Amino acid sequence: MDEFASIRHWTAERQTEEWQRRRGVVLGIGDDAAVIDPLVSIDGLDGPYELVMAMDTMVETLHFNERTMADEDIGYKALAANISDIAAMGGIPLHALVSASVPRSFSPERMRQVYDGLYACAERYGVAVIGGDTTSSPQHLVVAVTVTGAVEAGRALRRSGAQPGDVVVLAGQPLGMSAGGLHLLDAPDSPVSAAFSVEQPREAAALARAHQRPEPSVRAGRLLLAHGCRSLNDVSDGLASEAWEIAEASGVRLIMRERDLPRSGSMTAFAAASGVKPLEWMLYGGEDYALLGTMKPSDAAAAKAAFQAEGLPFYIIGEVQAGSPEARLIGADDADSAPEGVLLAKKGYNHFDES
Repeated sequence: MDEFASIRHWTAERQTEEWQRRRGVVLGIGDDAAVIDPLVSIDGLDGPYELVMAMDTMVETLHFNERTMADEDIGYKALAANISDIAAMGGIPLHALVSASVPRSFSPERMRQVYDGLYACAERYGVAVIGGDTTSSPQHLVVAVTVTGAVEAGRALRRSGAQPGDVVVLAGQPLGMSAGGLHLLDAPDSPVSAAFSVEQPREAAALARAHQRPEPSVRAGRLLLAHGCRSLNDVSDGLASEAWEIAEASGVRLIMRERDLPRSGSMTAFAAASGVKPLEWMLYGGEDYALLGTMKPSDAAAAKAAFQAEGLPFYIIGEVQAGSPEARLIGADDADSAPEGVLLAKKGYNHFDES
């Protein structure tokens, strides 16, 4: 099967032209480039808007392997990671360009399954897949995705808007779930993982799904934008890393409280069985794709009511103070003895960390 036949096999009849037109697509897959109408009205946006763009790459053996991800999961997560970046700007995802470098180990049928997952994510979040590129790879699968989105003109949320007096908020799934899922999936036959999967199958499945099929917080990002959020970041590399990024971009100090961080019972139980402190996964595990931001206290109260009305999780987990840029955590038992908490290690997932 040649390149063009492969592309047709993976993408044909996935999304109708009529549906894509509602996303502004004039010309999609099949030509040298896609054509987008920049003036089309976007459902959910009022008035003029700006485009936001993000790109992310997944590499076999670095981000996934046959133990941790089914082929469908690879495609789903490759798109979901990019959608999360759009959500972190308060935007609505619109279009995706997909580049796949395919080794011989991935047959046309396996790649169709990768695209099955990608299109499942696209359907869930209303993303039109409009093109990309396909090449061979000498050894490993590489999937790179570029996503475009839109946000009301002049209102994109940035990391640099936090101000002293703000509260620190978190919206999305409990922290550490993805890291727990990776730990479980990467060593499924270990005594701890095997026993946990047998004794608590529902909890094990929840951890695995959190890693394989993350849910970017698009609706949460829109609600935060509507209720005065001043800075925002998605938790892709770990809560500590994202908090440091907001602190440095805004020139402020973020102080968070351990007792207010959301955690799941399944993650806590599996961490304890694995001899891992749950807080380690929560702070440094990454790929939770929750949203970390800051707001005025009065705006946060209104946002919390709006989130509750839609059945979405929302937590107030700390405060913003004036001071040198840094991220701190008050331990569960340290509120009185250490009111400013301990300095969090400035770490998370880093592709170029040589330590």
